[in-house]
Amino acid sequence: MKVALQMDPIGSVNIDADSTFRIGLEAQARGHSLFYYTPDRLAFSEGRVIARGWPIELRKVKGDHVTFGPETEVDLGEFDVVWLRQDPPFDMGYITTTHILEMIHPRTLVVNDPFWVRNSPEKLLVLRFADLTPPTTIARDLATIRAFKQKHGDIILKPLYGNGGAGVFRLDENDRNLSSLYELFTSMSREPMIVQKFLPAVSKGDKRVILVDGEPVGAINRVPQAGETRSNMHVGGRPEPVGLTDRDREICARIGPVLRDKGQVFVGIDVIGDWLTEINVTSPTGIQELERFDGTNTAALIWQAIEAKRAAQA
Repeated sequence: MKVALQMDPIGSVNIDADSTFRIGLEAQARGHSLFYYTPDRLAFSEGRVIARGWPIELRKVKGDHVTFGPETEVDLGEFDVVWLRQDPPFDMGYITTTHILEMIHPRTLVVNDPFWVRNSPEKLLVLRFADLTPPTTIARDLATIRAFKQKHGDIILKPLYGNGGAGVFRLDENDRNLSSLYELFTSMSREPMIVQKFLPAVSKGDKRVILVDGEPVGAINRVPQAGETRSNMHVGGRPEPVGLTDRDREICARIGPVLRDKGQVFVGIDVIGDWLTEINVTSPTGIQELERFDGTNTAALIWQAIEAKRAAQA
């Protein structure tokens, strides 16, 4: 198949951790060709969805992990698969790429489905499963946030469309910074904030469960550094091997059919203790860590699902 990777600059990725890089390597191993471009080089032009980028070859060699062919303009409607894999922020630039790619999907299979990526951001899709999540409020109104904090005492405050643990604050019962943080957030953005009851179980880790086409394939545990609330690997969280619990499987059984129906082939959910906190559909990570820990080749499972979908379209 002809495969295009829409992603952040590939020259600077961590080849031992980046999920898109691993997906690309697996595609090559299965005989698929790769074309790479960054989101700013995606365009709609006179009825066609085009991109300027490079054919590439990947190898797992630090400092020499990618070879670029000649820069060229391609019609993405002539490709079999396009990967929507740039990292958030989930802003209007990101959203615009989903609108453009939607014009070629599903004739060209865009993974994950851009319509549902746009309509299922990480911290909002979980609201459909309120009984699986910790107490949560999404609000811009300070009185509403204050009332939530008064009720639950120890809370987490974070940007609604943030990623990688950036801008996440814990405010315990004795904290006096809510007003200042509210002023900071609202001065920087017109968006609401998300507030959740703090889960002490995070000290034991924030589990990333990986689902392929709605089915759980494994998990890793991300343990925060000493004195840190955030467990994201972007901010120093330590990945550890971990198995799936009965509760994890119960959560996946509830959300998996929804993800499958919405064309979300590669998803990473976050579970703290017994509670679902996020459903990551934009650019989930963790497949390289999972492969190192228990040998699960998630990239192969992802491609098996994609190849099956393309065969069904033929």
